Amino acid sequence: MEIGRVGLWSILDATRGADSAAFARKVERLGYSALWIPEAVGREPFAHAGYLAASTERLIIATGIANIWARDPMTMMAGARTMAELSGGRFVLGIGVSHEPLVRVRGRQFVKPYSYMREYLPKMKSAIYMAVKPPEEPPILIAALHPKMLALAAEQTYGTHTYFVPPEHTAKARAIVGPRAWICAAQAVLLETDPAVAREAARDYMKTYIRLPNYANMLKALGFSDADFADGGSDRLVDAVVAWGNEDQLRERIAAHHRAGATHVCILPLRTDKRPLPDERTMEALAPGR
Repeated sequence: MEIGRVGLWSILDATRGADSAAFARKVERLGYSALWIPEAVGREPFAHAGYLAASTERLIIATGIANIWARDPMTMMAGARTMAELSGGRFVLGIGVSHEPLVRVRGRQFVKPYSYMREYLPKMKSAIYMAVKPPEEPPILIAALHPKMLALAAEQTYGTHTYFVPPEHTAKARAIVGPRAWICAAQAVLLETDPAVAREAARDYMKTYIRLPNYANMLKALGFSDADFADGGSDRLVDAVVAWGNEDQLRERIAAHHRAGATHVCILPLRTDKRPLPDERTMEALAPGR
């Protein structure tokens, strides 16, 4: 499979199902190669991915990410193989350990996540599957931010799906995973040139993530301090995580990830009105098919 250079990442839980299908068709029409959907406390990602794949013709549907605490290895692999077969090979399985609050709400204990992932992968790959198999196994990626998980991703899977990362992290990741592994980096973007408006919207998006240890520790490893996380995040931190400005400035941030070693960049088109929907104006402005 060729994952393509630029995709789109979006939470579509605030839209009706039919509207999410129409959105996927627009993503395809604009020339994005993949649509990434997450798993949190909304739609079940495999069911939604199947619906979106059936509603499109060429678009790759990717999970960013499916939670490994939510299903056993056999169930995870059965879902991925089913999707790969029924979509005609247009599915990428991104998996991850998620975060303690999203694991605890399931009644699970967030214990030794790296060890759990390391033990999970071989069980998933060797799982019994007695249905018609897809012509090729679906690519598997691990959500990874830190060196041990990144190394595991390169060793055991196609590579990694990274999130909430500046290009500096992409460069560090490439040095760890080597030249062949995929790095599919998510990049939040805001088509807004007013610094005050852009940073206010960016901080609203960032407020949940900067409280999560995985993201905070990753950013501190890049040189940010505790002071950068106070009061919603310093301007320096906000500007590193969320690209804002005019179309050329946003395209430059995408290009910076590619120069740093990203295989694929999936953009998150944020809105300045803070509504939990993708900004289709930004999608259109940055469309690869333009």
